[in-house]
Amino acid sequence: MPDASYSNDDALAARKLLLAGLSIGVVGAILFSAKAIVAKLIYRYQVDAVTLIAFRMLFSLPFFAVIAIWQARQSTPLTGREKIQIIVLGLLGYYLSSFLDFLGLQYISAGLERLILFLTPSFVLLLSVFLMKRKITMIEWSALTISYLGTVLVFVHDVRLGGDNVALGGMLVLISAISYAVYLLASGELVKRVGSLRLVAYAMCVSSVACIAQFFALRPSSMLIQPVDLYWLSLVNAVFCTVLPVFMTMIAVQRIGAATASQAGMIGPVSTLFLGAMLLDEPITGIQLAGTALVLCGIYLLSRKKAA
Repeated sequence: MPDASYSNDDALAARKLLLAGLSIGVVGAILFSAKAIVAKLIYRYQVDAVTLIAFRMLFSLPFFAVIAIWQARQSTPLTGREKIQIIVLGLLGYYLSSFLDFLGLQYISAGLERLILFLTPSFVLLLSVFLMKRKITMIEWSALTISYLGTVLVFVHDVRLGGDNVALGGMLVLISAISYAVYLLASGELVKRVGSLRLVAYAMCVSSVACIAQFFALRPSSMLIQPVDLYWLSLVNAVFCTVLPVFMTMIAVQRIGAATASQAGMIGPVSTLFLGAMLLDEPITGIQLAGTALVLCGIYLLSRKKAA
């Protein structure tokens, strides 16, 4: 007869691990989503997207470089093809996607930006349909429809308040989300060979170098002289909205699985909405709440389908 106390202890330990992993995933999602809020605060110092992302990566690079060196010393050397793939993925997934995202944030609210980026899983699904001939189920179509309706609802609402610039900003963030979706699809096989930690560290180093090089190519070095508060905000953007959430999300995936971790990430758009109201005085309207709820419902359906 099995020991009931032993079984209960196992169940309690498993639950504690689940809650710990879920908590890490939730905090990581909130921190990552907060980058939109920090970016809005930085834009108040009259800097542009090129300068903002350069400072973000200047402060992020040392952390990723240390991890990349550590991984390189204990892993098998990369092949020439793998090196090229990592460079391409770094430029596509973290450089181009991040730059377009911050560029779009100049014109739209932090809440709308987060909603558009939250459609990335649905873009991955659609790209896999068209590029890999994957069949899509009725539940998945329903999830996509619900998510897009929610985003359109908030987008139309913001266009009425903000005019043409909202359309431009929304388009830039939309392209950013599609770019990152392509990165996720393209990295699928490579991450199996290289490892997720190593791939992220290498790709972020590539992205950081590209962002910093772009700054020096397009802006005078005198632009590095900024108010002290901007340096502090950039440090927060790098450490708490870039480095920490990247690795917290990875830890959450390892502990509770990708499907559950993706559900934890659903807190992102909600946290951005309320952080925007508290720190940026962005209004929260019934339409925004309704659109956010629709997007969350759609992504939840997708995550449940993936989990099944």
